[in-house]
Amino acid sequence: MEHQINLPITGMHCENCVSTITRHLKKMEGVLAAEVSLATEYAAVTFDASALSEETIVDKIRDLGFDVVDEDKEDEVRAAEFRRQKLQFTVGVIFTLPLFLLSMGRDMNLLGEWASAYWVNWLMFGLALPVQGYVAWDYYIGGIKALRNRSANMDVLVAMGSSVAFLYSLAVTIALTTGEGERFGAHVYFETAAVIVTLIKLGKLLEARAKGKINAALKKLPQLAPKTACRLKDDEEQHIPIEQVGVGDVLVVRPGESIPVDGVVRSGESAIDESVFTGESLPVDKTPGDPVTAATMNQSGMLTIEATHVGAETALSRLVQLVYTTQQSKPPIQRAVDAVTNVFVPIVAAIAVVTFLVWWFVIGAGFTPAMLRLVAILVTACPCALGLATPTAVMMGTGIGAQRGILFRNGEALERAGNLTTIVLDKTGTLTEGKLTLTDILTDKDESELLQLAAAAERGSEHPIGKAVVQAAKERGLDMATPSQFKAIAGHGIAAQVNESRVIIGNLSLIQQQGIPTRRFEEEEAERLQTEAKTVLWVAVDGHVVGLLAVADTLKSEAQEAVAELYELGCTVTMMTGDNRVTADAIAKASRISDVMAELKPEDKAAAVKKLQTENRGLVAMVGDGINDTPALAQADIGISLGTGTDIARETAHVTLMHSDLRGLPDAIRLSRATMRTIKQNLFWAFFYNVLLIPIAAGALYPFPFVPMMFRELHPMLAAFAMAFSSVSVVLNSLRLQWRQNVRF
Repeated sequence: MEHQINLPITGMHCENCVSTITRHLKKMEGVLAAEVSLATEYAAVTFDASALSEETIVDKIRDLGFDVVDEDKEDEVRAAEFRRQKLQFTVGVIFTLPLFLLSMGRDMNLLGEWASAYWVNWLMFGLALPVQGYVAWDYYIGGIKALRNRSANMDVLVAMGSSVAFLYSLAVTIALTTGEGERFGAHVYFETAAVIVTLIKLGKLLEARAKGKINAALKKLPQLAPKTACRLKDDEEQHIPIEQVGVGDVLVVRPGESIPVDGVVRSGESAIDESVFTGESLPVDKTPGDPVTAATMNQSGMLTIEATHVGAETALSRLVQLVYTTQQSKPPIQRAVDAVTNVFVPIVAAIAVVTFLVWWFVIGAGFTPAMLRLVAILVTACPCALGLATPTAVMMGTGIGAQRGILFRNGEALERAGNLTTIVLDKTGTLTEGKLTLTDILTDKDESELLQLAAAAERGSEHPIGKAVVQAAKERGLDMATPSQFKAIAGHGIAAQVNESRVIIGNLSLIQQQGIPTRRFEEEEAERLQTEAKTVLWVAVDGHVVGLLAVADTLKSEAQEAVAELYELGCTVTMMTGDNRVTADAIAKASRISDVMAELKPEDKAAAVKKLQTENRGLVAMVGDGINDTPALAQADIGISLGTGTDIARETAHVTLMHSDLRGLPDAIRLSRATMRTIKQNLFWAFFYNVLLIPIAAGALYPFPFVPMMFRELHPMLAAFAMAFSSVSVVLNSLRLQWRQNVRF
């Protein structure tokens, strides 16, 4: 029997951890599929329950050196992990800052003669030790796991570079203290090791916070369904926990209550707000025999429903599972720096070892000169500038984005946004305002009189269409009488008595049922309005049609401009909606979008995005704001949510446009491209110094007597200056983004 579980995992530091867990799980007999996400720290495992147990899977993950958290304690464990990361960073700052100031002050001769005393080195050692022994611990663990997988990641580079700088500095300090003089040199690099560790720890802290928000948002989905239900048994109402509802139970749902489970209406008529799944602002009228879905809202009449799907079988539960699965299965991006360091680290280590052996055994210079060459190479290759290359540009890019109301969830989202080639836009709430407004009044009489009468009749309505009419009358300052009689006719409209007039408002079917004659030009106008994606209301007074009203979810004012800019950036644009084809085509035409997908369910949206991804359309972005868009947002290479959207949509998305202005979408793409150019420039300069100085450290210039000795032997001061200069150049290059923030990228 096929079964799927979502396991929260702790202890993952990098994509090597993800690949390790995924590879071993897939090798287990009985496992049908396994996807692990570093972003959410979850593993989605599908397995044959008759051949394998959940406990066996958990034990396997723990045997690999990771831990599976008890679901009931997950929030507590995640919070504790964040506190630990925060404490590590705090400790790093407390000890690194005075160490850095002391080291720079001594190198620049700002502290006087006392700073040259040997005991100052021991003071630096004391400040660096907590950083190296406590703050850097995660890098050692991550590096060891990466090496076990026969690969080298950033953790290996950080651990190796900081350790070499720290241990070499300790050797220098011991030699100076024991009277051996400058046997290993006189310059120490304690501050280099500490700065590397603390800066990168800041990135880990921000990453932990982002993961916590994602997981918290995912957990909000099941909470949309009510916790209790009103079961009708033997003509008596029983309020029971939702877990006790079974298939076939008859439930009572009153106006204003959420539907507890998936079911079928047995009696009653009502309008159901299904926007939680469809994203559409217009409620759906339900009569006996119609299906209803858990977590949707009953707006008007009382219903009795028969439960057809409960627990994990409801549409809401399937939506939750779809979001988890899609989050885990997203293919990871291998950053340029990761790809380079996987090759760079082993090459540097090999060069250092070969240099050591050549100078000791081949040239015969002795152990100490050979060791100094080895240390010089490793110190020169220390990833200070490399560690700053990406984070500084990302910090600038995300900071500028925040000032413009564009929030990137992490550096990966910032990186990928610039490579987007296909943009999928949801209709309701994204291209449109997401609410119904009165757009047209057609009548032979005074427009204000018609609106005043219609609004008075609709005052007793809870339907969004009626509310739109009433709101329009209020905005025009019209006084509305109170209807003496009111009747909602489910699926058709309303009938009301206003003063001495009998008012009927609804669709053409209602007018025809009432035997009220219509004129041809009225029918033609109604058809025209419907082709413009508007809902037409026929207004009849005392048996005669007196006019037409039209309401619609109107296109956002900036939609056309935003779509045009996306085309200019080389992107193809597609509109996706759960609405009908006529409405979809009308909105697409108004926004100048040629590719339209209509009448889609939430799971259809995710499948449609996946299809676009497999059609070689490059990276695909999904832009939406509702819970119904969540699976598609998670499936897309980049999910983009609006600030007015639901919590789960914003947290599932990789990018959030806080002002809900679609023009922020092309701005986000331009900002991403500018940031990526800066990152590539930073990486070039970071590696340029290493590529230039590593051969010098290995002794490439030693045979040339006309070259100054400090270059022939690469004096430690020169290595320190080169590292500092490379870091400064990287930071200054990143700051250029900040200097350009007031101009278009």
